[in-house]
Amino acid sequence: MSDQRVGAAFRAVRLRRSWRQLDVASRAGVSRALVSLIERGHLGSLAVDSLRRVGDVLEIRIDLVTRWRGELDRMLNSGHSALAEAVTIWLRSNGWVVAPEVSFAIAGERGFIDLLAWHAATRTLLVIELKTLIVDIQELIGVTHRKTRLARGIGADRGWSPLNVATLVVVAESGTNRRRVAAHAAVLKSAYPVDGRSVRGWVRRPIGDVAGLMFYAYANRISAISNVAGRQRVRRVNPRSDTGGNGA
Repeated sequence: MSDQRVGAAFRAVRLRRSWRQLDVASRAGVSRALVSLIERGHLGSLAVDSLRRVGDVLEIRIDLVTRWRGELDRMLNSGHSALAEAVTIWLRSNGWVVAPEVSFAIAGERGFIDLLAWHAATRTLLVIELKTLIVDIQELIGVTHRKTRLARGIGADRGWSPLNVATLVVVAESGTNRRRVAAHAAVLKSAYPVDGRSVRGWVRRPIGDVAGLMFYAYANRISAISNVAGRQRVRRVNPRSDTGGNGA
C-alpha cells in the first residue's frame, strides 16, 4: 500500500469517528501537525512508533512487511534457533527439562510455544517466549497471556501436572531491543514484573508463579540482530551473570 493510501485510510477512519485531527493528536500524545502529515501521506520522516500510536487511537493495525533478497526468513529463523539453543542449554544446566516448539490446539485455540520447560522437583511449568527483535508490545503481551492460560492443559499432554505456571520473555541482547523495551517500560513492567537478575535466581530455585522479562546475549554468526537490526557486537556471556531485565 502506498503512503498516500495509508494517509487516506487514517483520514477516513478519523472522519468516520467524527474526530478532529486535534482530538486524535491529544489521545495519541502527538502533535496535530504529525496527524496532518500522516493523513497527507508524508510518512518518510515519521517514526514507526509515532505512526503506531496514532493507529492505536483509531484502532488501525499497522503491519510492516520486510523483504531482503529472499533470505530474510532464513536469517531470522537462524537468529531465533540460536537464541533457543542458548536458552535451552542454560535451563538444562539448572535442572529443567526443555521441549522446543510445542504445538497446541485447545478449544479452537491453536499455536505453539517457543520453549516449554518443566522443573520436576518443584512441579513448575515455564512458558518461554523468545524474541530476536521486539516489534509489537501489545501483541507480545497478548500472546504470552494466552499461552500461559493454556499451559496447564498443554503440560498435561506430556504428563506434567504443575503446581505453578510461570512466564518468561527472553529478548535477544541488542541496543535496538533495549530502546524498544525502555520506550514501553511501564506497560512491560506491569505485564512482566520480575527483572532479569531476579529471573536468573528464580530459574536456579523456582518458587511460585512469576512473570518476567530478561535480555540474553548469545553467539550467532548469522543472527537476526547482527544482520537485520544493524551491526551489534554480540558476545557469549556466563548464564549466571545478569544481562538486565525489563528496564534494567
